[in-house]
Amino acid sequence: MYSFEQLIKAKTLLGLRESASLKEVKLSYKNLMKKWHPDKHKDDTLKATTMSITINEAYEIVLSYCNNYEYDFSEEKIKRDYLTPAQWWHEKFGANT
Repeated sequence: MYSFEQLIKAKTLLGLRESASLKEVKLSYKNLMKKWHPDKHKDDTLKATTMSITINEAYEIVLSYCNNYEYDFSEEKIKRDYLTPAQWWHEKFGANT
């Protein structure tokens, strides 16, 4: 388990918004690794290697958070997120009048 500070630092390094999908996390990681891959920085491989290690660590922290996050599968939460306004109204108050 990582600390709050480690998670915030990792999120910031990866350039993630306050709310991000797993797809966005992976894309950000992939783009940063392309940018900082040591093969692209022949003049400063030490810095690129250090950045690659740091990016990998940040990615590991964020993935750990995502993999251990408990999703809410309650019927109420699913209804709230997936019912259209008309379906919600019908569910709450019955047939349209």
